Amino acid sequence: MFYEPGARWYWVLAGPFAAVSMILIEVWSGAGVQLLTPVIFLVMVSAFVALQVKAARIHVSVELTEDTLRQGTETLLVREILKVYPEPENHEKSGKELAKWQSARALGELVGVPRGRIGIGLKLTGGRTAQAWARRHRHLREALTPLVQERVQPPAATTDRDDDGAGPQR
Repeated sequence: MFYEPGARWYWVLAGPFAAVSMILIEVWSGAGVQLLTPVIFLVMVSAFVALQVKAARIHVSVELTEDTLRQGTETLLVREILKVYPEPENHEKSGKELAKWQSARALGELVGVPRGRIGIGLKLTGGRTAQAWARRHRHLREALTPLVQERVQPPAATTDRDDDGAGPQR
């Protein structure tokens, strides 16, 4: 239903580009072409970038199916999600008051929401709150919200508020 790979393998092409750049520098400098330096750049840059891409594909990938939400190496059952909170009024870096869920732990084994991703507040079973995250967070929210809503019936309207101040109690 939703998938983000975390990183794309085309970044490994930085190694061959670095090697070609080194060859062009050698040609333009008039020093003659010696292949040792471009080969070293090719191997080192390609290996380093491939390692980073592999790590990102493991730790920063997102996959949503009808039954599970996988964030990096952590998998959460969709049936454990009781509510998808609306988008926050204030961004974390705004310095303004944040929604309660914005300080909740991020899913996955990372310390927080990965750089370049935006958090999505989730109310979970057992009174837990967490943040799902994605680069294309609105698409993830659009795919996840109907899954949760079709499973959780809307409660009878009450005047009481949740502990998060986001709506009627369940």
